[in-house]
Amino acid sequence: MLQIQGSARGTDLTGTLYERGEEPPQFRGAPDDAAPYVWICDAFYEVESGGQTQQLGDREVQIAFESPMPRGFETREAAIEAAKEHVRTQFVRLGIPAAEVAVDVIEVADDASA
Repeated sequence: MLQIQGSARGTDLTGTLYERGEEPPQFRGAPDDAAPYVWICDAFYEVESGGQTQQLGDREVQIAFESPMPRGFETREAAIEAAKEHVRTQFVRLGIPAAEVAVDVIEVADDASA
């Protein structure tokens, strides 16, 4: 399992990439079980009112969340690239240039080996 984390202006967004042999959560809208790599992450956008208040550097914004849209991929490389693009896009939706978003790929230790 990998976590793909984007960071910009004091705010982080992290999604999970389930790899071959791992069981992603099952819920309505989840991709076909045949996909060897499944990416799940929140999506959000700025709203005028309502939503949730988030501090972005020196600016306070209101954001609304969309339901997570899991996506299935055939290769690890394609899944990681799409995940990186997804996290950058969420920050761009809030007016932060993609170049300011630091993206990290984090290997998550297997709990069974702990």
